[in-house]
Amino acid sequence: MRKICVIGPGRAGGALAVALSKGGEHVSHLVARTRAKASAVAGAIDLAPEVLSPDDIASVEADIFLITVNDERIEDVAGSISRAADVKGKIALHVSGSRSSSVLSALSEAGASVGSMHPLVSISDPLIGSSRFRGVYFCVEGDPEAVFTARELAGSLGGVPFEIPTAGKPLYHASAVVASGHLVALIDAALDALAKCGLSGAEGRRVLMPLISSTVENLKTQEPAEALTGTFARADVETFEAHLAAVEGAGLDGFLTVYLLLGLRSLTLAEEHGADPGDVAEMRRQIKSLLGKETR
Repeated sequence: MRKICVIGPGRAGGALAVALSKGGEHVSHLVARTRAKASAVAGAIDLAPEVLSPDDIASVEADIFLITVNDERIEDVAGSISRAADVKGKIALHVSGSRSSSVLSALSEAGASVGSMHPLVSISDPLIGSSRFRGVYFCVEGDPEAVFTARELAGSLGGVPFEIPTAGKPLYHASAVVASGHLVALIDAALDALAKCGLSGAEGRRVLMPLISSTVENLKTQEPAEALTGTFARADVETFEAHLAAVEGAGLDGFLTVYLLLGLRSLTLAEEHGADPGDVAEMRRQIKSLLGKETR
């Protein structure tokens, strides 16, 4: 059975290590700067991997090096591995969404086949996150042999691999940030508005979650223009103006900017779905006027 060495078993790396072992892969080594965290991950794996420090990488005999450190450290870690270990004929993969396989050039020059495999899932804890890969899409790219291995690993995790060109990684990741990270920021802005209505943060989350969940469910089967509901979908000028007055009265300047910018995008979707052109034009005129004032 092939051996996998996970370098940097933090939230994502730890979750992958545990999930890969449950999927039938042999995670033989965990390499970490902080032994305590790595030991907790190792304890969740039936055939416990050996926990090593970065200085011990030369002793690792693995078929696959899975680099799961922070993005800014990937290139340095790849250089350290290439200098310390024999990687000729081995596979080296990283899990960054924004970086391509080119950051592993030191390993490529040392004879490894290099690539990347990024899971489109939010992982906040290594042990809880280990159960969240099934059905998740994995963006893979790199050398043919590395891509083949990445596809196999995604399959072991119950995931679905897909490929993009290497040059497309930064734009792909920006898309993921808007859909996930910015979604959290958007909900936080909505919670600020609810706080002005007297709801606590916990109450606001309870109130909004069913609405958010129903929207996500709609998007699973409908195009965005079809899934859009509410004031902008209807091009409801009267309600829109009431919103503006309420937001301005509450002093939520940052919220207003978010509301207006996303409103422009929503109006484009509303047009696609047949909203009244005159009402759309009027709302768009008001938004652009207000945004102009915001930037002065």
